[in-house]
Amino acid sequence: MKLAAISDIHGNLPALDAVLADIAAQHVDLIVNLGDILSGPLWGAATADRLMALGLPTIAGNHERQLLTHPRERLSASDAHTAAELQPRHRDWLAGLPPTLALSDEVHCCHGTPASDLAYFLETTVPGFTGVGRGANGVRMATQAEATERAGPALQGVAHGLILCGHTHMPRLLRLADGRLIVNPGSVGVQGFDDDHGHPHVIETGAPHARYAVLERGPAGWNVTLRAVAYDWEAAARRAELEQRPDWADVLRTGFIGRLEAPAPPSTAGDAR
Repeated sequence: MKLAAISDIHGNLPALDAVLADIAAQHVDLIVNLGDILSGPLWGAATADRLMALGLPTIAGNHERQLLTHPRERLSASDAHTAAELQPRHRDWLAGLPPTLALSDEVHCCHGTPASDLAYFLETTVPGFTGVGRGANGVRMATQAEATERAGPALQGVAHGLILCGHTHMPRLLRLADGRLIVNPGSVGVQGFDDDHGHPHVIETGAPHARYAVLERGPAGWNVTLRAVAYDWEAAARRAELEQRPDWADVLRTGFIGRLEAPAPPSTAGDAR
């Protein structure tokens, strides 16, 4: 089996189209979408239409849950922008997405962790965020022990179990001591963010390229290729600026955090992205 895993598109349609074109050249058997599909100041409704037509195996992320369950006054700026665009057909599609998916006996898909769409799987926030980007950014790679606890019983005992996750936008893979492999393909749509989940921190990939992963099952286990795809990120940044989101424009252009996201209302704490 040869898979492509995409995640965290966040309404960035040019990035999605570039990734889909790159995937076509990889001759995969299946594409799976790991959630956080539309939220942001870009092309939410158009991204939904593109994906609905493709019919990919898709799970919901925290933003899909928030869009469907939070009252308008509790939505973050990114979710509120998307909520205003959505038509009933888009909401019906989002409502039908499961929170997790067993793609096969060896492959489990989740957004954050198998138990939570908000928890970080392969990253851990730590106290000590002291500035924007570079240096003490308040987050580190998770340890094997931390990731094993977060994996829980998912694919436990499966010799070459593969757990696909998203949410943190950071392309990464970690093999657990029991042989399970955790892979985050990174974000198609936006290459960094600032948040106060756990502790204030930033995540940034350092380049504006759209990210995804190709995974192929071989005799010894899963071969993983983390891919970075060039696209017209300047057009995406200009769109963000038109929508009064300079924080998005900065990271779309560079892959680094520049200006920080405006503080969310207190009632949205924990769901800001």
